[in-house]
This record gives sequence, C-alpha cells and structure tokens, in this order.
Amino acid sequence: TGHARQGSTRAPQWTGGGVVFAPKPRDYSFKLNKKERRAALKSALSSRVAENKIIVLDAFNMEEVKTKKFKAVMDALKVSKALVVVDDNNNVVLSARNIPDVKTASTSTINVYDILKYDTLVVTQDAVATIQEVYA
Repeated sequence: TGHARQGSTRAPQWTGGGVVFAPKPRDYSFKLNKKERRAALKSALSSRVAENKIIVLDAFNMEEVKTKKFKAVMDALKVSKALVVVDDNNNVVLSARNIPDVKTASTSTINVYDILKYDTLVVTQDAVATIQEVYA
C-alpha cells in the first residue's frame, strides 16, 4: 500500500506532518553587572556632552496637556529627534507621547540605548542634579 515503515502520518515527510528542525523559543538575554551598566551610562552621557547634543532647561512646566504646545517648544529648541528627561512632570509626559520622534523618561528610567538612539538629550536642571547625585 506504500505505507511501509513510515511511522506516523504526523512525521515530517507527510503532508500535514511536523517540521523537521522547528524553531524553539530561546532567551538570548544576558545579565550586565551593575558597575558595567553604570559605566556605560556615564560614557553615553559624557559623549552627548562632548558632542554638544545636550540641552539643559531651567524648568519644563506645562499647565495643561497640549501636544501642540509641546511641539512648539521642541521647534523653538530646533530639536526633532529627542529624549526628554524630566523628574516628575506628568503633563510633559502626556503632551509628548503622541510625537513619534520624541520620548520622555524620568531620571530613574533612563538607559544607554535611548541616550544613543535619540539625537538630542533635553534635560531639566532638577533632573541633571538627580542624575549627578545617583551616577556621579
């Protein structure tokens, strides 16, 4: 009948059968030491300072949640692709979330990837003080 020694109909050679070397879910992540992570963040921040790609603002306060006003501020700073680091200002975060090339972060959530991904770093003075206190 042509079915000799075939095993199962779910074997790979059968239609509707399995896949020979199917992909298996694997975790490729690795752990980075605290000192290495801190050194990388310091290096990324110092490279932005050396390239003059950091803008320090006295304060970044918005009375209401308005993306249009936030965009006007970014245009006044002549910034298109930026990472905005603020301490805790919810109106700024809400105003910026609909702009595709702008990301907001608090001082506790900044990372090396975001610092290097975005062209300019816009930081408030309070955030700079916090960053210096934590990472200096």
